[in-house]
Amino acid sequence: MASNVILVIGGAGYIGSHTCMLLAESGYAPVTFDCLSNGHREFVQWGPLIEGDVTNYEAIEAAICDLRPAAIVHFAGLIEVGQSTLTPTDFYHNNVTGTLNVLRAAQKAGVTSLVFSSTCATYGMPQNLPITEEEEQQPINPYGRTKLIAEMAIRDACQHEGMRAVILRYFNAAGADFSGRIGEWHEPETHLIPLTIDVALGRRKELTIFGNDYETRDGTCIRDFVHVLDLADAHVRAVRHLIGGGDSDAINLGTGTGTSVLELAAAVEAVSGHHLARRDSPRRPGDPSTLVAGNARARRVLGWQPVYGLDDIVRSAFQWHSARNH
Repeated sequence: MASNVILVIGGAGYIGSHTCMLLAESGYAPVTFDCLSNGHREFVQWGPLIEGDVTNYEAIEAAICDLRPAAIVHFAGLIEVGQSTLTPTDFYHNNVTGTLNVLRAAQKAGVTSLVFSSTCATYGMPQNLPITEEEEQQPINPYGRTKLIAEMAIRDACQHEGMRAVILRYFNAAGADFSGRIGEWHEPETHLIPLTIDVALGRRKELTIFGNDYETRDGTCIRDFVHVLDLADAHVRAVRHLIGGGDSDAINLGTGTGTSVLELAAAVEAVSGHHLARRDSPRRPGDPSTLVAGNARARRVLGWQPVYGLDDIVRSAFQWHSARNH
């Protein structure tokens, strides 16, 4: 088994490409496996690309058996919550079948270290804040349910088949590489920070605010935005943890600090120097008022703590979106 090769499934995507960058900077040899349906070929800059779909078992089996990597980092999947309510079977096919294929192929190749990209959406409408890993997982949309089912399959593989895995539950990924090589690029774009920046850049008419009557400090939703480079750092630490013989675990990744929609809009206005036109709209079904992570376990198990704050997130994202022509 190659000592420093890491197979990054979905490595051409937003968080995957930033993780490949930090893996390479940390002395690993990342290899990206991606079908490029949501990822971007130009984001694969830190190692080779294997084009393939994780829902095709033969394709992922060939990649894992040929490489026999020291660890697998599995990002591939569909992530849009709203779309998951329109085409749930697509999400089950991609997120559940894809993960089962990875587990089966890894077992066949004798690869026992897996880092899995999960989400705070598995918690649903949390009863306690900040949200710790002990919070009951009761997802309220198909996206969250597919990720929870994938987590359950991984935990069973760890318990019964010799797999060791670190499941990382992200809160709101944001920001970009400070040198501007890669950033957040979704088509269509549905994420709050890129949408807000597009308004500041004149690419969109106005910022739609879904709900201004929540029980929060300014009536808008509060979310825990974590810089993509901090997330990527956590993945490198999880890889190192597993390769070093560490135990399986499930870990939240967030800053522990919440930012409201209006506070985020103000931060974009400050960085861009432009006033944002806004339009109030009714709440979206299933949007919790506040999602903020408890990150004590990440600090304890991985030695991880977020380095970048909201200003870093907005500045790096604004630089990326200002320069791009997509």
